[in-house]
Amino acid sequence: MRLADIVTCVILSGAPAIACADEGMWTFNNFPSSKVQQAYGFAPDQTWLDHVRLSSIRLARGCSASLVSPHGLVLTNHHCARACIEQLSTGEHNYAAGGFYAKAADDEIRCPDMEANQLIEISDVTARVKTATDGKDGQAFADALKATEADIAKACSGGDNAVRCDVVDLYHGGVYNLYKYRRFQDVRLVAAPEESIAFFGGDPDNFEFPRYDLDFSLVRIYDGGQPLDSSTNYFAFAGEDAKEGDLVFTSGNPGGTDRLDTISELEYQRDTELPNSLTYLAEVRGVLEEFSELGPEQARIAGDQLFGVANSYKALKGRFAALTDPAILRIKRNDEAVLRARVAADPALKASTGAAWDNIRAAVGHGALLRDRFIMLEGGRGFNSRLFARARQLVRYAAESAKPDGERLREYTEANFPITRQSLLSNAPIYPELEKTTLRLSLTLLQRALGPDDPLVKTMFANRSPGELAADLIDGTTLKDPAVCRRLLNGGQGAIDAANDPLIAFAKLVDADARGVRKDDENNVGAVIDKNSRLIAQARFAIYGTSADPDATFTARLSYGAVKGYDEKGHRVNPFTTLAGAYARATGVEPFALPQSWIDAKPKLNLAQKLNICTTNDIIGGNSGSPVINRNAEVVGLIFDGNIQSLGGDFWFDPTVNRAVAVSTNAIREALSKIYHADRIVTELAHK
Repeated sequence: MRLADIVTCVILSGAPAIACADEGMWTFNNFPSSKVQQAYGFAPDQTWLDHVRLSSIRLARGCSASLVSPHGLVLTNHHCARACIEQLSTGEHNYAAGGFYAKAADDEIRCPDMEANQLIEISDVTARVKTATDGKDGQAFADALKATEADIAKACSGGDNAVRCDVVDLYHGGVYNLYKYRRFQDVRLVAAPEESIAFFGGDPDNFEFPRYDLDFSLVRIYDGGQPLDSSTNYFAFAGEDAKEGDLVFTSGNPGGTDRLDTISELEYQRDTELPNSLTYLAEVRGVLEEFSELGPEQARIAGDQLFGVANSYKALKGRFAALTDPAILRIKRNDEAVLRARVAADPALKASTGAAWDNIRAAVGHGALLRDRFIMLEGGRGFNSRLFARARQLVRYAAESAKPDGERLREYTEANFPITRQSLLSNAPIYPELEKTTLRLSLTLLQRALGPDDPLVKTMFANRSPGELAADLIDGTTLKDPAVCRRLLNGGQGAIDAANDPLIAFAKLVDADARGVRKDDENNVGAVIDKNSRLIAQARFAIYGTSADPDATFTARLSYGAVKGYDEKGHRVNPFTTLAGAYARATGVEPFALPQSWIDAKPKLNLAQKLNICTTNDIIGGNSGSPVINRNAEVVGLIFDGNIQSLGGDFWFDPTVNRAVAVSTNAIREALSKIYHADRIVTELAHK
């Protein structure tokens, strides 16, 4: 792309709040309908926006989805339901490899560990949060913020586990909104294709376009043991495919962007966080690949983790490439300098905000000193094991549940704990040999990062190798049994103290050190960045207004754009692929091997049917599973990826080449009807 295009279009941290066409992940209570009207001749009204919000679903462990029938049927990606599919699979019934279809309602199987959220209300709580935190610094700021957010969420949910309430920080603390959801934890698998077509092309095609994937699955929300009545809010499948130039919207939950970060935060990501994360993911991927090569069963049970690690590696590699582009950081530095100059020229803003950037830089520096210890002991890299996670959750819940709600660690408050409880008590299978493999690697990395002379390291290992310690912990624990976890959870501190379990003892051993580095990070890094980012946001509002979208926060957002191709390396990339193209691309060798069901069904298919489409919608990780809808609020596509250029979307948006990639819903309907013979579901999707 041309540098002039970036200068003209990209929203940067201090630039005037003017977005390029199609840029923005907009909140539902601040959607720029007038801009859509100006660009495309259609202005969504409040009734339309409310319908779209209520028809959209967040899958709480990291994806988006949507209701597509009056009976709680939910459309999302195959890779978003992958954990459920893997958890329900066995060596005899591998639903990831062979696909799944519930021929009758009674055949729909409950996912062990899936939560669906429907956003029912957004309210502004900025004044209450600011009143509680203004004039405070460090630990006082962090404690006040945590307590206030917990009080707001608790009052909102009213102790009802079917209600989830989150206080959401927007514009880096410039605004706080309360998001109230209906929470559903009875979600059942209905249909999913074979992984070989859902992820056709594998890692070579990941984050690329053209694509030829049928990356979808269908699950159903149950409420009180019956399918959810969604008769007033769902997206019907459109009768016709989207055409080039059509206006389309995506309603989803983008996970996180850093477009408003300061230069010191971006430099830390570029120089420290991203390179180290890439090295870590490469090591984990290597170990999982070695484990998978031991046999078909090992490949099956490691498949979900390996998919996630490989996907994360490629995504972070794209973000790193964006941050190492000198043109981008040069513009961001200039942009920050402009905003700082405007602040310095205003006596009031200078007094309140002039030191904010330097304060953030100092906090980032302190965080860099804590990084290894924090990320190993508290951030998950030192103890990569589902069973260790259970042990830590049990140990911490016993301690945290005895405290007032506002003083607890955030994940143990009354509002937040239900999703942790679901995971803790899940009957999803746990495979000890895989647990020992991942824990051995993570303990090796912990020992390397903290050093063999670290007092905690000495105590932890006690002359054992990482492999010996991992084997002792995993072979000796009883936490594989959900009934044991339930007994310990309900028994409180007494049950934990009396537990004769090596993983419980180990979690207790490392807990004080882990809590200590977490507290240091929260008080001296997070609280400083939060407070000063809020000051910068308020200064930006004062100078430029509030017409820009906030950074993504894994909360409901609506983006708009068009079905549109792009130019790459001197050639035109068309916005569509077809079923015929998938057959032409197939080689018969993984990852370009079509499943036998597709080979058998080829004569019956409309090979001209559009399979994948690309659009200018602004998306990021977390948007997987987002519906692509037309102006009639009919679903025409299902977001499952972005192109390689979109990976820089964490930091900036380039409308000339950033593209969202989606499955055409009519391709899904064609496959359900003619390949999978899912007549019950085809009939349900035909409902208007």
